[in-house]
Amino acid sequence: MLWSAITVPLILFLTIVAPIWIIAHYITRWRTAKTLSGDDEKMLRELWQSAEKMEQRLDTLERILDAEAPGWRSKPHV
Repeated sequence: MLWSAITVPLILFLTIVAPIWIIAHYITRWRTAKTLSGDDEKMLRELWQSAEKMEQRLDTLERILDAEAPGWRSKPHV
């Protein structure tokens, strides 16, 4: 009698509650993982700023090369 009083709730827990609990847990983890953390946002902002600086440097270099060596764009690369 005592055995059935323990096994029935245990079976119900393992077949109904535990799977729902596990699924809810991983859905919550998945939603959290989809968003960027504060550190990720900071790193992305720094990378964006670095890319803008590199683009400005490339534009400057191209202007200098256009002034100093006008045909540099059409020369074959070795």
